[in-house]
Amino acid sequence: MMAHFPRDEPAEPSAPSAPGTFGKDRQISRRQFVDGVAVTAACAALGPVERQNGADADGLRHAGAVPAQHTGPGGHPARHAALRAIRPSRARTLQGDTPDALGVPHALRDGRFWERAGTPRPTGESYDLVVVGAGISGITAAYAWAGHDPAARVLVLDNYDDVGGHARRNEFRPAGRAGPLVGHGGSRALYAPSAWSREGRELLADLGVDVRGRRPPEDFYRALGMHEGVFCDRETYPAGPADRLVVLDPAKPARRWVAELPVAERARRDLVMLFEHPPDWFPGLTDARKKEMLAGLTYAGFLREVCRVHPEAVAFCQTMPNATWAYGSDALGAVDAWAGAGPFTYPGFSGLRLDRSAPSPYNAPRVARRWAARDADVPCFPEGNQALVRMMVARMVPGFAGACSPQDITTTWFDYGTLDRPANRVRVRLSSPVVLVRNDGPPATATSATVGYYDGGRVRTVRAGAVVMACWNMVIPYLVEDLPDEQRAAMRQAVKMPLVHATAQLRRWRAFREAGVHRVRFTGAYWVTAELAPPVSAGSYRAPAHPDEPIAVHLLHTPARRGLAPGDAAVAGRRVLARTPYAAMEFGVREQLTRLLGPYGFDPARDIEGLTINRWGHGYAPEYVRPWDAFHPDGPFPAETARRRFGRIAIANSDSVPGADADAAVSAAYRAVGELRASLSESRADAGSS
Repeated sequence: MMAHFPRDEPAEPSAPSAPGTFGKDRQISRRQFVDGVAVTAACAALGPVERQNGADADGLRHAGAVPAQHTGPGGHPARHAALRAIRPSRARTLQGDTPDALGVPHALRDGRFWERAGTPRPTGESYDLVVVGAGISGITAAYAWAGHDPAARVLVLDNYDDVGGHARRNEFRPAGRAGPLVGHGGSRALYAPSAWSREGRELLADLGVDVRGRRPPEDFYRALGMHEGVFCDRETYPAGPADRLVVLDPAKPARRWVAELPVAERARRDLVMLFEHPPDWFPGLTDARKKEMLAGLTYAGFLREVCRVHPEAVAFCQTMPNATWAYGSDALGAVDAWAGAGPFTYPGFSGLRLDRSAPSPYNAPRVARRWAARDADVPCFPEGNQALVRMMVARMVPGFAGACSPQDITTTWFDYGTLDRPANRVRVRLSSPVVLVRNDGPPATATSATVGYYDGGRVRTVRAGAVVMACWNMVIPYLVEDLPDEQRAAMRQAVKMPLVHATAQLRRWRAFREAGVHRVRFTGAYWVTAELAPPVSAGSYRAPAHPDEPIAVHLLHTPARRGLAPGDAAVAGRRVLARTPYAAMEFGVREQLTRLLGPYGFDPARDIEGLTINRWGHGYAPEYVRPWDAFHPDGPFPAETARRRFGRIAIANSDSVPGADADAAVSAAYRAVGELRASLSESRADAGSS
């Protein structure tokens, strides 16, 4: 059976019933192996990692939950030696929210870290700026600060083993291909870059990233006769004869492809009505009042309670928003579904005849921003948005990259051993989770701050003239213990949506071509989408162009539990994700691709040559949405309270906007840097006048 979502909560993918099922006996590359986030799950699945990490005398380094020990404040010498002057094919072993990355933050959360951590020891290092977090927001903050003051000393600390945060790079070395095959592991594309903030547009221009004139990936596949598709599984539609892949050809009216769905006859009639000729559900009401009515409903609630369609029609629409929002139609606001309605998504609104010249005040911020955009998602790099991060790091850290232009960044070499050299003006210290941040004195008068991080054996501290917190809002109260209660409470309202990205490297993609699809939405399976990598070339890197070439296919799982508000759904889904081992997710990838493509000649044992799982238990930043956030759009907004500067400490990160795209992370970084620099100027002016 396909790994299937029950109606009330996401399920773990089913385990293989016998050795060899779906090619499970084939030894594929585990370079990008990822297992459970929870320490207990990691123990069983990552025994060798546990033995390697061991446990110190304090018992703090348990179950592979913390990084291997540093021999000094400069980072991991052994890792740096192994990564020195190498091509990017040598990916780190664990990807995403791994036990190593989350062990210390979870120990802080659970109140057990300081029981055994010992007394912090100063390194003697002092910096003009310390940045907590090496994701897009943190690296942008360092880049902005260094741009204002090239002589400044900056330290970036991060708990992950690579720069970029959710912007990860997945890489494979398929036989017969000249050079690596590269894909993204989280942050895929630039979201509506023509509507980015001024700071975001200026950063892209400074890095030389030109988004103009880029053809959408759909155009390439459409020229090959490939379209989007929807896979209706027999678990969701038990009355249907079997699984059914339906190709969504835009040249066909809805009634043509709806007729192919394995749903009840009434559900077919209802879907045709929703797509082709829905009535005015709110006759006699004004445009504003209709939008207000939609703001009080979820999209699934709109279909059930207003349109009163067959349950199988509601089920067909359930996973439409998952790839964008990380939750389904049961949580998506109807007003945002109306705004995003397209030929194959969110039907039922055209009869309302709503004014589309401007967004509704009730629309989510990202929806409103996109209204003025001239573009949609723009994938600029094969590795996604990690290219932006590596270009910034390459400009700040001498010797990190062989070349750092947009044309060369995908194929250049990276020397991670350069990141934390003492001579660097900007240093990046990975696998170094921050555990304390405090102003040196009362926040109103402090002129410096202390930052402590765990180096694998002890807590070490550095001095900072200023600090930018570019980590999750949820974790900041555990690091800055004397935050005002109101600010602490506001930060804890930013509950990120969990995500899992899988990248499977296929020997060839002819089965997709034969099926006539390049992207498929699943109506009820564990992985909600599967799509071929965008055909993005960069410099000497060439995207696969022929169906017999190796290619990457990306799959997405959204663990949020159904039937709950987004924040509660995220927490419940994250618990399930923590118990799901890598082997079960791998089996789910193999099984779903087999059920989708098996009729077209796909053999998982032969055709899946590599697999990367990127687990993001804390993924998309939450946005303010109706019907769940009653204060939207009038405020007051928790993020405004959460992002207040606290003495020498400023708050960046996408949670502080809030927004789940790269521009949100970039604009938050520039805001935080601007606040700190303005404060420094005021302090100098006051000192001069006195």
